[in-house]
Amino acid sequence: MKIAVRPIPLLLALATALAGCGSSQAGQPAVAPVPSGLPLTGAEAERFLATAEVVDLEKYESKGITHPRRAILSDGGLTLRAVFKDIDTTHDREQLSTGQWLLNLRDSFKHEIAAYRLDQLLGLGLVPPCVERRVEGNIGSLCLWIEGSMTEAERARAKTVPPNVAAYNDQMHDIKLFMQLTWDTDYNNVANILVGPDWKLYKVDSSRAFRQTETLRREEALTRFRRSTLQALESLTRESLDAALGPWLDKRQLEGLWTRRCRLLELARERVADQGEAAVLYDDP
Repeated sequence: MKIAVRPIPLLLALATALAGCGSSQAGQPAVAPVPSGLPLTGAEAERFLATAEVVDLEKYESKGITHPRRAILSDGGLTLRAVFKDIDTTHDREQLSTGQWLLNLRDSFKHEIAAYRLDQLLGLGLVPPCVERRVEGNIGSLCLWIEGSMTEAERARAKTVPPNVAAYNDQMHDIKLFMQLTWDTDYNNVANILVGPDWKLYKVDSSRAFRQTETLRREEALTRFRRSTLQALESLTRESLDAALGPWLDKRQLEGLWTRRCRLLELARERVADQGEAAVLYDDP
C-alpha cells in the first residue's frame, strides 16, 4: 500500500501533544444465520447487548483460562452470539507464558469493557462492542461474537496468506500499539487476535490488561504508526479518558494508561525524526 508522505508539521503536533504528560472465541456450533464478521456496531450493538433476551448460556471450548461462556441473544427479530465473562479477581503471583512473574495480576471483566471504551475513543474498531450486564444473577461483560472468524494462530498454522499483506501488517501494527497501550499481559497470545472473513482483525480477551505499569512493554516492537491513531491520541485529554474509563479502571490504572499514552506519542516522534514519515507512518485504507 502506497503511503502518502506528508510534511513535517506532524512532528510539531506530536511534540505539542506531549504537553501535560507527567511522570478465544473457539468452537462455533450452528445457530440461526447471521451476517459474517461483526453483525452490529456502535450504539446499535450496545443496545442489543444490553436489552436482548439471553436465550442460552453455555461453556465452550476455549484456550482462555477465565472460563468465558457463550450467550445466545435474541430481540425477537435478530439472534446473535456473545461472550459473557464475570471473572473479577486478583492473583497474588502469576507466571506468564514468557516465564516472567507478575505480582498482583488483576483479571477482570471490567477490563473487557474498558478496552472497548478506549477503542471507541481512539476510533480503532479493533475491539468488539461490549457492555456490562447481569446474566443469571452475575454481573459481567457481554461482548459481541465475531462470526466466521479464525484466530491468528489458526491462520498461521494453515499458512493462509492475506490477499493484501501490507494492509494486514498495518492492522497488526494497530494491534501491537493497542496491546502495549493497555499493557496487556497476554501480549504474546495470538489466539486473542481474530481474523474476520473480510480479513479485518479484532482484539479480544483483554481481562488481564490495564496493568498500573507506566512503561511500555516492548518499545522495540513499535515501529510503525497509523496517522489517525496518533491524531486521536493527541486529541485525547486526561479528563475525557477518566470520564470514559473511570467506571472500569481505578486511579492508578488510569495514571499508568495516561503515562503510556504520552510515551507512545514521544516514541512515534522519535521514530519519525530518525527514519522519516514515509518509513514510520501509514494512512487509513
